[in-house]
Parts: sequence; structure tokens; C-alpha cells
Amino acid sequence: MIRQVGEAALLVETGALEVSHRLDRLLREERPAGVAEIVPGPETVLVVAPDADLAKLGTRLTALLDTARTPRSGVGGDDAGLVTVPVVYDGQDLDDVARLTGLSPGEVVARHCGSELVVGWLGFAPGFAYLTGLDPALHVPRLDTPRTFVPAGAVAIAGPHAAVYPAASPGGWRLLGHTTLPVWDTHADPPAVLRPGMRVRFEATS
Repeated sequence: MIRQVGEAALLVETGALEVSHRLDRLLREERPAGVAEIVPGPETVLVVAPDADLAKLGTRLTALLDTARTPRSGVGGDDAGLVTVPVVYDGQDLDDVARLTGLSPGEVVARHCGSELVVGWLGFAPGFAYLTGLDPALHVPRLDTPRTFVPAGAVAIAGPHAAVYPAASPGGWRLLGHTTLPVWDTHADPPAVLRPGMRVRFEATS
């Protein structure tokens, strides 16, 4: 289903994260005229198009959605690349995560590094990527009281997701460590290093 949102956007209901990723890539490979912004989500893609004929754009999006729902080699490109994130595991919450999960701190690190994650979508703050595929043994709740300050580069987990804080901000995720890899650069094109569909692997370093 495709619904109009406000006066200048269409919301495409994809029904699945992998379909959102394929539609996002199709739109970026052949961006329709007038489209200013494409925002994929877990089961939707928001297409902001202030300079487009929304009726014509809706027809185009319907065709692209049909294509995105059928994964085929060379269509949409399911593999958006792999990013390795070096991590120093010195986070404030590492011991608490070990206690909550019944694992040792070393086992928490091993499991965090042992899975290949996928960027699901961006949200909360510019460049903040929600990483899916976290080892179920590491699924822990957010902090009861969020911190008022989390430094840029903090590597954290909450529920079924992992993330790297792109900039200093408040936050309630549990901190496992930090990375020196900048994941948000306003001078780069695109500014976000981690983009929907990319694969991410964490690597312990000192």
C-alpha cells in the first residue's frame, strides 16, 4: 500500500525490512524526478518529493515495489557492502551486560564480534544506524534512566539492536566500548558511513 503523507511525501508500506532495503536501493539507483529524500524503515519507505507529481510518482513506486518484492540477482542489489568497526571494549556497561546475560565479559565481547549485523535503518540522530541480527544472548533492556551524555563513537546495544553513536548525545543504550571509526561526516557524500542494507562486523582491538 502507498499512502500520501502531508502535501509532499508518499509512504510505501513494504511489509519487510529486506524489501525496504531493495526498494531504497532501486530508488537511489534511478531516482525519480522531484524526489528529495528517501527514508527506509523496518517495513516502510518514506519518499519525500516536493517537486514531483505525486500521482505519477505513486504509479512508479508501485512498479518498483513489485520489483523489490522479488529478489533477483542484479535487481536492487541485496549486498550493500561490509564495514568492519574496530572496538575497544571498555564500556561502562560491559560488566552489567555480562551480569544480565549470565556471560563473562569476554564472552559478551566474543558474541558481539561473532555475528555479522545488517544496517536496518537510520533514526534517532543523523547517522545513527540501527543494526539488526544481534546475537539473541545479548538482548538486554535499555537503561532505566538514560544518560545525559554519551560520547561520539560509543558502541552500544539495546534490545535486539546494536549501534554506534555518531555524535555526542543523550542515550539509554548499554555501552560496551568505543570506536575511532567516524560513522557521520558532514563533509562526506553521503555523510553516513553506515547505510541501510550494509553488513557490519565488530572487531575487538586495543
